[in-house]
Amino acid sequence: MTTATAQSVRPPAKAAGNRFGIWMFLGRRAVQGLIVILIVTLIVFALLNLAMPEGPALGILGMQATQEQIDAFNAANGYDQPLWQQYLTFLSHLAVGDLGDSFTLNRPVADAIGQRLPKTLLLASLSMIVALIVAIPMGIYQAVRRGKAGDYAFTTWNFVIYSTPSFFLGLILVIVFSQWLGWFPALAPQGDTVADVLANPAGLVLPVATAALGIIATISRYMRSATIDNLSEDYVRTARAKGTPKAVVVRRHVVRNSLTPVIAMLGYYLPVMFGGMIVVESLFNYPGMGLLFWTSAQTGDYPVLLGCVMVIAIATVVGSLLADLVQALLDPRTRGELS
Repeated sequence: MTTATAQSVRPPAKAAGNRFGIWMFLGRRAVQGLIVILIVTLIVFALLNLAMPEGPALGILGMQATQEQIDAFNAANGYDQPLWQQYLTFLSHLAVGDLGDSFTLNRPVADAIGQRLPKTLLLASLSMIVALIVAIPMGIYQAVRRGKAGDYAFTTWNFVIYSTPSFFLGLILVIVFSQWLGWFPALAPQGDTVADVLANPAGLVLPVATAALGIIATISRYMRSATIDNLSEDYVRTARAKGTPKAVVVRRHVVRNSLTPVIAMLGYYLPVMFGGMIVVESLFNYPGMGLLFWTSAQTGDYPVLLGCVMVIAIATVVGSLLADLVQALLDPRTRGELS
């Protein structure tokens, strides 16, 4: 076989090996994700039972419920069984997509979450888009002007925002922009569908801003650090030595390479956003999954709490999987993980 023929044969074999490596990578991460989800369900199941040793009966029936009523409620819902048997029953129902029925909403938990989840995804997506639009230029500006007044000003601002609880940020925004200036309503849009929420864009401004501020403080720091690292690389010095203007080098090469860790970080940030939505939605009475979790915790709606935790656990696993895959595909230094 000639050298030309051998070279023409090798690329398909290499491509097939890469595809196999990707599937192996996804398979390993999927198995690890299932194990994580099982551990999360076990921990949450145990904690809920420790927090409610009598079961959710008192929260549903009220403190005036008699022992006979509590016993009847527990027997009807399987809470009189041993904990290990309750957990196995929960897993068997979960395997077929059955999250149980809500005690307070009188509807399946899957339906309740399915109605609320798209609105939470809308709020999270808008917050992330706004954060990226602001944070990426901010991080680049800080890196290019490192050690100057603008860098110090943005760094101080980001540290203040990052260290401030989101509910306090939301309250400040409500006081300033709703009560003092009267620009935006303090109450988030209400409605059963995403279209109903989008029909009142002014009501989305304060919830989106509250959620986006913390993300901006985090992503801009990542972008600044990644840009500084790339500015010190050899290819930047070579381009500058050839006479290429610094602005062109930054725009064409540095920004693209600096975005790789930021893009990968977005996957890891997905579950953090879901957790933050609980505070934001509760503060602005936004009808999403976070508010559903908050009200269910107050009423002791046991199945809804478990269902919401399952969604957050799955988001954590999916986000980590996407982050690892994007990092391995975009960064040549980690591409060996796919082989």
